Amino acid sequence: MGRYIVKRIIYMLLTLFIITTITFFLMHSIPGDPLAHMAKNLPEQVKANYYKKYGLDQPVIVQYGKFLKNVFTEGNLGESLRYPGRSVTETVLNNSKVSGRVGVQAISLGIVIGITLGIIAALFRNKWPDYLVMFIAILGVTVPSFIIASLLQYTFTVKFQLLPTTGWGDMKHTILPTIALAFSPIATYARYMRSNVLEVINQDYILTAQAKGVGTFSLITKHILRNAILPVITILGPQIAGIFTGSFVIERIFGIPGLGSYYITSINDRDYTMIIGTTVFYAAIFVVAQLVTDILYGIVDPRIRVSNDNE
Repeated sequence: MGRYIVKRIIYMLLTLFIITTITFFLMHSIPGDPLAHMAKNLPEQVKANYYKKYGLDQPVIVQYGKFLKNVFTEGNLGESLRYPGRSVTETVLNNSKVSGRVGVQAISLGIVIGITLGIIAALFRNKWPDYLVMFIAILGVTVPSFIIASLLQYTFTVKFQLLPTTGWGDMKHTILPTIALAFSPIATYARYMRSNVLEVINQDYILTAQAKGVGTFSLITKHILRNAILPVITILGPQIAGIFTGSFVIERIFGIPGLGSYYITSINDRDYTMIIGTTVFYAAIFVVAQLVTDILYGIVDPRIRVSNDNE
């Protein structure tokens, strides 16, 4: 298992390198001048100083070499073109904490409620709990998150005035955006868990456990859940990455100062360094989430550990 993890980490670093390289050259291939809006009314010498400061007076391949050197030696992603003096690395780290807080709460809520609803739906197949769960799942898949967010705002801030509409501060500011982001994961996990549990409960070992008089709670936790949850873990990695990358609209609606708002602003402002930095961060989140998913496979199913050790 250890050798397998080391191999996956090497692949992960290689993937990040490729994504960083492609993003860098794609951004620099876009026609136009990223500093035009800042330096258009400045004297020529001042303009030249700006281009020299950001290295834009040098060939792209030279800029790329300096960028890689700063990243690998100092962990420095550069300085924002739109906001001089603002470090891209510090901006990504500081604002990702806000996005991460809401994202972790949303994915945790989605896992717990989604798996629970999926088990209930399977155990009460073709009965009203099953129909109710599937109705919720259909809503979660078909209704966009910004519609859910708007309905939550109207209900809990305009109608009953229980929670703040926008802003960022204490725990109460995270409740509505967390629910809005968690609605889709709840629906996804509920559907997957339902189909997996229905497949597991028809296996011979489940029938044997029932014949031995194993209680319902033990049957679910020790036999059904452990075997049915493995396929669900497959979607955990993309779900984690999706919570971060899919929170742009939610952050805008609720006025959350997360990384998503900076990402959108940097695209509009053609802030090359900020775009590259946030793209690398999102790519890192995705590949790390995939690595965590693979490790969870080995924890949940020891047979996978044995198989990987024998490779």
